Amino acid sequence: MALDLAQERQQAHAYLDRLPPEQLSAVQGLLESMLAPVSRALANAPAEDEEISEEDEVAAIPNEEVLAEFGLTMEDFDRMGRSPLPSEPHGADR
Repeated sequence: MALDLAQERQQAHAYLDRLPPEQLSAVQGLLESMLAPVSRALANAPAEDEEISEEDEVAAIPNEEVLAEFGLTMEDFDRMGRSPLPSEPHGADR
């Protein structure tokens, strides 16, 4: 079994060595997200399959109200969603 794992690692390294820079960057991001605890937990979380009841729907607070508590608007929220996050140093989430 250890030999198989060593062979798999060697093959993965060989593939990485053959990638052009832009694809290598994408693979690096994928690997980092796979190793990040929160990202891994979210990726493995079951899909939400419960229907939202009318009672829950009425009790939900609109996004606009939540944002207003922080002095933000929906336009601010949309703009933040388009803005890239500052990069974190490697290992910041470990």
